[in-house]
Order: sequence, then structure tokens, then C-alpha cells
Amino acid sequence: MLRTPSARRVAILAAAALAAGCATAPEETVSPNAHLRIEGIPPVPASLAAKVAPYTEFRPRTLASWHPQKHEIVVATRAKSTTQLFDVRSPLAAPLQVTDFAEPVRFGAWWPAKPDTLIFARDSGGNERLQLYRLDPGAKEPVLLTDPARAHQFLAINRTRDRLLLGSTDVDRPGTRRENPTLDVTLMDPLAPSLARKIATLPGTGWGDFTWSFDGFRLAMTEYRSVTDTTVWLMDTATGERRRILPGPGDPAGRTMASTQLSFSRDGRGLFLTTDRDGEFQRAAYLDLASGRLEPFGPENRDVEELALARDGRTLAMIVNEDGVGVLRLFDADTRRELPRPQVPIGTASNLQWHADSTALAFDLDSARSPGDVYVLELAGNRVSRWTESKVEGLDASRFAVQAPIEWKSFDDRTITGFIARPPAERFPGRRPVMIRIHGGPEAQARPGFMGRWNYYVNELGLAVIEPNVRGSTGYGRTFVSLDNGAKREDSVRDIGALLDWIAAQSDLDASRVVVVGGSYGGYMALAVATHYSDRIAGAIDIVGIANFVTFLERTETYRRDLRRVEYGDERDPAMRAFLEKISPVNNAAKIGKPLFVVHGRNDPRVPWTEAEQIVETARRHGAPVWYLLADNEGHGFAKKDNADYLFYATIRFLQQTVLGGSGG
Repeated sequence: MLRTPSARRVAILAAAALAAGCATAPEETVSPNAHLRIEGIPPVPASLAAKVAPYTEFRPRTLASWHPQKHEIVVATRAKSTTQLFDVRSPLAAPLQVTDFAEPVRFGAWWPAKPDTLIFARDSGGNERLQLYRLDPGAKEPVLLTDPARAHQFLAINRTRDRLLLGSTDVDRPGTRRENPTLDVTLMDPLAPSLARKIATLPGTGWGDFTWSFDGFRLAMTEYRSVTDTTVWLMDTATGERRRILPGPGDPAGRTMASTQLSFSRDGRGLFLTTDRDGEFQRAAYLDLASGRLEPFGPENRDVEELALARDGRTLAMIVNEDGVGVLRLFDADTRRELPRPQVPIGTASNLQWHADSTALAFDLDSARSPGDVYVLELAGNRVSRWTESKVEGLDASRFAVQAPIEWKSFDDRTITGFIARPPAERFPGRRPVMIRIHGGPEAQARPGFMGRWNYYVNELGLAVIEPNVRGSTGYGRTFVSLDNGAKREDSVRDIGALLDWIAAQSDLDASRVVVVGGSYGGYMALAVATHYSDRIAGAIDIVGIANFVTFLERTETYRRDLRRVEYGDERDPAMRAFLEKISPVNNAAKIGKPLFVVHGRNDPRVPWTEAEQIVETARRHGAPVWYLLADNEGHGFAKKDNADYLFYATIRFLQQTVLGGSGG
């Protein structure tokens, strides 16, 4: 519970303190909710919570789905403490709340066969065991459509729009360890779930990009093994039989490729997709199914991140990664020639979704000064309109920093890049403390955009925030993304060491006041930096990070394990196991000489919370000061606002004690 004192309450406390001869009144503090376990974190003044409150109220809108008939959209945004679904019936209309549950709901759609019925997905406590539900008109409680003992994912909807394709897999039970997981693919009518029909059981769980042929008789899909290794398959929906189409018979044996973003052409003779078969980057291409010929088109030397075909099969929309910015482009699907480029406001576009009538394309757009909104492109006239407005209440968004690109040379003379947000020099002169924010994945990319609560660190505390793209990041080609695999893992940590050198050479940055923070794989990186460069940082913040690669691989959910082994190494191999143990931060915790803040969710299926327990116990045993925050109702990150707020307050307190000299600026 957050107890923010009223002005009258503060006045009464002050008067009582003065009457007792005290110089100052006792200050109220924030009471963490019952779901939070707190160790080593000092009290959070209620005045701090009140001061930062405007930075906790951002409500970005993200596209969930189109209405199946009308030009209306469903969006996801926060309601009270969690993300829920809202209906938006016209551009900039007030969102009408559709779901209202204690757990977040980020995906949902009105069912085409009964458009007043909502189909949505949610998990429990961040455990990622997604279940599908049906919310009938007028009903207060939804109908569960799936087996709660398994994890599920929505894969696709068929061409007649009366069945959904559902993927389901087993989840681990306490004390069990499985190998060789599988994915069941089922065709379900949400209005009659008991009649669902399983059409295939696929080996492994790295399946995605399911797409239907226009005649409804075939499915195309990708089998994912790593960010540089996928296989494209065709499946007969009547028999479940599969055949591999990419890599094809003429492709070099032993060379992997990554292909994704599948869509059948309207004549059924080919597939549109993105692939790096012939180069470093994901390029749009057309695959002729009869000959196996691959015909690239569109931009080169940049990743095409999304490729969406209109329902009538005539227009292709794509998102191109141009120096970290997602740019929307359109192509004629028959000729593969580019169409006039739509005039999209400044920002990064993502999450392309065509309306069923193929006349309108909805997408998300965010920028440094906008939390994120939904825009719609009307093909007629090539007009773009804004459909939602995520206002920044109580703050001047024009003051938010715009990230600038930076680069530096690493230990092997390779150029590493990133982005920096600098505080306003007129308010914060001299050398400024630095937060290095390392992304997770590791197959991800730090990109310019809305910084959310991090704007407080820059605008109000005067910190510079650097987001590096160390080796292993996406967006720079298949060679770069593979440079940290297996035994090369710590090369990415050395990239941060080179970044510390770069910081020391900057006239406006203070190399003696650096805090490194990261989540998930970024949490591992923060811990690794704390063990390798303890004498060069002031502190580290590990959020849901990996502390021990061996126990992580042994305890992560079985349906994820094989995919992670490709990236990190197979812990069953004795030599690799020894290497993973050698580089694991928990086995190097004696080198952590600066304050450490560890954050985790008790229900995390990706990086089990026992990773946090290990590093907290070991680092403390070796004498490091450790703060620990554990939420028993969260998973891989904090999704509930009251938990995220407390983490925000505690992070500010950590910065005050490590790089701000105990003050707020």
C-alpha cells in the first residue's frame, strides 16, 4: 500500500515535531504491498513517491486487433494496475474498457463468426502459461477454452475465419525435468471448444509464423532453432503431413539460414517471406514453391522486420530497420514494386495488422516524446491517421531527451554502437553520472524511442543513459549476432569494458560514477560487468537475470531449454558445462566489490527465481552490499503497476546512494 501524506497530515506532523523541540518532522514512507519481499532496501520517503508520480502514469496504447467487420480497433493499455483491452470505435475516440481482471490482458479479438464475442488470452502471476478465454456478451466471467495444465499460444485464424489454430505444450511440474518437448497443433471453434481437432504434433517447441493458403488446404510454418537457423515447412491440413521447402535441395549443405514472416501468394504458387539465405540481413523475398527459386526484392543491407500481406493478397506492407528506426513501406504483391511511401509521423512503426477488407492497415508508433499510439493507413489516398492519443499528463514531453547514436572500438577493433540520452546541460553542468542499460535477448536491439520512467533519471536526476548494442545484438547482420555464441560469451562483456573506456574519454561524463543495469540476459551482463569491472563501476542492478548458466539451463521451462542451449551451450556436454560454470557470475561473486541490487519475480518460467537467490546469498557471503526485491505475483519482469512503482522508487534510492552522493541530483 502506498501511503502518500496529505498536506494537512504533513502540517500536523510538523507542528507536533516542533512542539516537541525537533528540528524537522518525521517523514512518512511508502509501505510496500504484501507481495513484495524486501531485503536491504532503505525506506522510501513518501515525498519521493509523490515527486516521481507523473513519471509512473504513462499509458501507451498498443494494437491488439481489428474488429472483424467494422473499422474499429481493440487496443491494450493500462487500466488501474494492469494492462487490459479497450475498444476504440473511431479515430481519437475515448477508449471503452472491454476486460477488467487482476491479471494483464494484452491480446484479444472480436470473433468473426460472432462479432460481439471476445476471445482473449492471459496467464496467472506472470507464469506465461497462457490460456484462451471466451467472453460472451453481457457475461461477467469468461469461459475457459483450454487445458489449464498446459501452456497455449494463438497461432493463426483460418481463411473462412471460423476456426483458430492453437499451439499447446506441456509445462514442468515441481521436481521434474523433461527432454524432447513437443507442440500440439489444434483447430478449434471457440464457440464449440469440445469439438476441437488436433491436426499435428510437432517435434520441439520453436514453431511459428503459421499462415494459411488462400484455398485453406495448406499451412506454411517455420521451425526455429536459433536466430540464424530456421526451416520453412508446408503442411497438409487434412493429413498433418509436412515437407521441407527451405532450405531447399539446391541450398548448400551445412549452411544455416533464417527465414520468417511467411504469407502465401493469392494464387498459392509461392510464399512471401524474409530470409538471410543470400546475405547478412533479413531481406524480403518471393519463394516459388514449384521451382524453389527465391526472388529477393525491396531494400538491401537492412533487416526487414515485419512483412504483412493484405487479406486480398494484393498489397504487402513491411517494416524496415533503418538505423534502429522501424520504417513502414508498401509494395505491390504481384509485381513486387514499391508503392508510394506513406507519410508516417516521426517514430518507429511496428505490429502491422491489415483489416479484413484489405483497405486499411493499423500499426503501432512510438517516439522519444510519445509513449506509443496506434495509427491507421487508409490505402485510398495513402492517408495516415492517429487513432489513439497517449497523453503525457503533468510533464512537458518536449523536454524528454532524444537518444543520439554513438560508437566505440572494442578489444578486437570491432566497432560497437549504441545510443545515449544526455541530460540538459544548462540544468546539469559538469561531468554527469552514467547508467548503462543493457538489453536482454541476447538477440535483441537497443533502439531509439520512448524511454518511459527512464526520462526521470535523465531529466530530474541528471544522469546520462547509454544503451549499447554489444555483439550478439540483432540489426547488424547474421555474423554480428553470432559473435557471442557459446565459448565467445564473455566477448560481449568486453564490449562493455571498451564502453567504459569511451565514457572516460568524454568531457561531459563521469567515469567514476557508472551504474550498469540489465534485465534477463541483460541481467547476466550487469552481473558479469560487476565481476569483471568492479573497480570501474559504482553499482549494478540485475533484473530477472541469469546468475548461473548451468542451473538456469537445468531449471528453465523444458519448452524453452533446447532453444537456449543453441545460444548458450549444452550443459550436458562436460566441456561446455565446465565453461559455463567458469563464466557464471555466481562463481565469480567474490569479485563483486560494489553495491548490487537484485530484482526477480517468483513465477518466472524463463529465468527461475532461484538464480536471484543464488547471487544474493553468494555475493553477501563475500561481503558485497546487496539489495533484494522479490515479487511473488510476478514473472519475467514486473507487470503490475504497484510492484513496478516500488521498483522505480527503490532504483532511485539505489542511484542516490551509489552515484548521486545520497542526494536526488
